[in-house]
Amino acid sequence: MTDVLLYLLVAMAVTAGVTLWVTFQVDTEDRLVVASSAGALALGLCIALAFSTHRAIRAGRTTARLRRLETGLARLVDEVLPGAARRIRDGASADTVLAELGPEAADVPRGVLNAAVREVGVSERQRSAAMAACANAAGRVQAMATSMLADLREMEGRHAENVLGDLLKLDHATAQTGRLADSIAVLTGARSGRRWTRPIVMESVLRGAMGRIQAYQRVQVHSSSGAAVVGYAAEDVMHALAELMDNATRFSAPSEEVHVYVEELNTGVVVTIEDGGLGMKPQALARAEAAVSTREPLDLAKVPGTRLGLVVVGSLARKHRLQVYFRPSSRGGTGVVLRIPQQLVIHPREEEPPPAAPRTADTVRSAAGETATTNATTTAVLDAAPAAADDDTAEITELPKRPRGETLAAAVRATEAGRTPRKRTEKRTDIGARFSAFQQGRRSTTPDETAGEDDTL
Repeated sequence: MTDVLLYLLVAMAVTAGVTLWVTFQVDTEDRLVVASSAGALALGLCIALAFSTHRAIRAGRTTARLRRLETGLARLVDEVLPGAARRIRDGASADTVLAELGPEAADVPRGVLNAAVREVGVSERQRSAAMAACANAAGRVQAMATSMLADLREMEGRHAENVLGDLLKLDHATAQTGRLADSIAVLTGARSGRRWTRPIVMESVLRGAMGRIQAYQRVQVHSSSGAAVVGYAAEDVMHALAELMDNATRFSAPSEEVHVYVEELNTGVVVTIEDGGLGMKPQALARAEAAVSTREPLDLAKVPGTRLGLVVVGSLARKHRLQVYFRPSSRGGTGVVLRIPQQLVIHPREEEPPPAAPRTADTVRSAAGETATTNATTTAVLDAAPAAADDDTAEITELPKRPRGETLAAAVRATEAGRTPRKRTEKRTDIGARFSAFQQGRRSTTPDETAGEDDTL
């Protein structure tokens, strides 16, 4: 208001001076008329000038206020709210976050800030409750699948071969259910699976991954690697490979095989999975690369409802610093390269297998899934467990491996071709050898008395 009065006084002084000058320039008889007219004109001009000045000043103040408000809202959106959301996700309450933001958010509209932070707090509590419920359900399914697999293993050692094939099918389906539960656990931040106390060789890791997918018969493994994955990461590496193998079999023709190659480098172990499908379009390739990227954290809002495999692989890659790449396959489809870093890879010292301990009929039934070494190229290492004081039976404490060149599908086909009922009194000492390739793919992912891993509850 002071500025308006100042401008008005200046305008009145100027117009008064001009009016006096004009008045004295005319004749004496016309001065009264000219002075009255000039005075009225000057008064109107002063009023108009004062009003215009007042409007301009108000407009300037309003513009400055809007600019401050815009700056505050931009800071609210870009800095304050994301920081508050992170604090709430870390476990802080909405009231605590608002108290911490007091001086920092002086230029931010307090009403908007309070409402936004409290709404974020409510949403985060709901999200945490939903994630905890999903993680709990996944853990229960994991425990049930583990228990069912143990029961199936026990039955596989007691029943005749005409029932054993059906039990193996149930075993395979249960393993796939366990993989799905592990995937849900990964997405919800829960424990993804078991923890092994010792390294698992790549051969067993690949067989375990094959055993968790539906079309395992189409997977051909080409590996002569003697490397092993450290125990705490073996289960997650196995899970990631299973998801990639499953994608390769699903997005290629049923008649096409999926080939898996293993190569040891100075920087770790590289596993390449190639299929003969139709390849990936640029948009699909971009989505796949974003899903397995280790640079961005998991955002469940971007997770598709039907394709969770690559998202799970990305979560496991971020956890263990795995690297996943996509490229055209030499077979015409898509090739996926998974690099396991050197810190997760060790080279165990090869040992001569100890002499085999005497085996009773009960031992044969309880170890129906174990495999005897069949030729010189077998790379399995069998460790005899200490015999009990009142029993001379021995147990295998290391998962045996199939001979190189023998595929899982071939072993199952040979089993189905030679399936004949036999008498229950006969010692079925060859059951484990004939079904070992299939069972070991399952057994490498199931708790065992000698495996040394912890179950998920």
